Amino acid sequence: MTSHAPRDDISTNHGAAGGPDSATAPKGLMPRLLHMLARALASRGFDGIARYGNALGALLWHCLPGRRRLAVRAIADHLGVSQQEATRIARQSFAHNARSFLEVLLVGQFGFEQTGARLIIDNPDLLRRLAEGDRPVVATTAHLGAWEFMSSLMGQWHLDRPRMVVVRRNSNRTLNDFIFAMRGARGLQVVDHRNAVFTVLKGLKRNGCVGFLVDHNCRRDEAIFLPFLGETAAVNMGPALLAVRAEAEVWPAFMIREGDCYRLYIDEPLDTATLDGDRNDKVEAVSRFYTQAVERAVRAHPEQWFWMHKRWKTRPKQDD
Repeated sequence: MTSHAPRDDISTNHGAAGGPDSATAPKGLMPRLLHMLARALASRGFDGIARYGNALGALLWHCLPGRRRLAVRAIADHLGVSQQEATRIARQSFAHNARSFLEVLLVGQFGFEQTGARLIIDNPDLLRRLAEGDRPVVATTAHLGAWEFMSSLMGQWHLDRPRMVVVRRNSNRTLNDFIFAMRGARGLQVVDHRNAVFTVLKGLKRNGCVGFLVDHNCRRDEAIFLPFLGETAAVNMGPALLAVRAEAEVWPAFMIREGDCYRLYIDEPLDTATLDGDRNDKVEAVSRFYTQAVERAVRAHPEQWFWMHKRWKTRPKQDD
């Protein structure tokens, strides 16, 4: 397995946040308990989190029969595999997603300084292009593999520029504040999607980098309907619209688990400044671009995607 050392032109931000301990001391009993539990789990390191994640995934597999059936059916229908193979993939998916849930506790311990050890850069030339570029960047990824660690790497990217990720807010404020703190452990600004437009555009105008998860279902008023894994799906067009308005480059990237290591895949970017047509044409082209990138990644690593999600819930109307 080939590994690559990090380049000097990628800021590694050593000694930034080191984990849950470095977050601002929370107030209130429940927040304090959450942070104490996070510190205890994070102290087990990557191997411990992997073991706990696998155990949690097995527990969820047995305790969530509805989601289990949903995942198996979605895999069989959209990948065209047998029921037995769909069940195998679904069971692995539960374990991978449980690990993803716990890996948010390790965001502060992961970064480019681990290249060649725990982190493998699949295409270092593309990463070099990204690091040396002077354009605004919209980074798109999915609930695939160790996607929480994308926050680690984005937090280290060009410390002199805005670095942020747009996420959906959790309805539980205590849990939401905790997750925001964990994701921001390496300096990444975590932005609530409901108040994102002005903040994101301001950051992109300063040649910043903004990350989005683009594989989840969304409301009809947020959606453009496009093919995804053989079925029409509601694709969030917000990242595409912001990228077009800022004339940003769109870079799909995914963090895939390989045993004890994590492999960063980066796709060739799309330069929105080169697109033809009106704004609607450009937004559709960008939405299609990152949706196809997600589909390729899911087909390559189906066991690491979030199949228990109701991805095709929002259905198009006749005029969509």
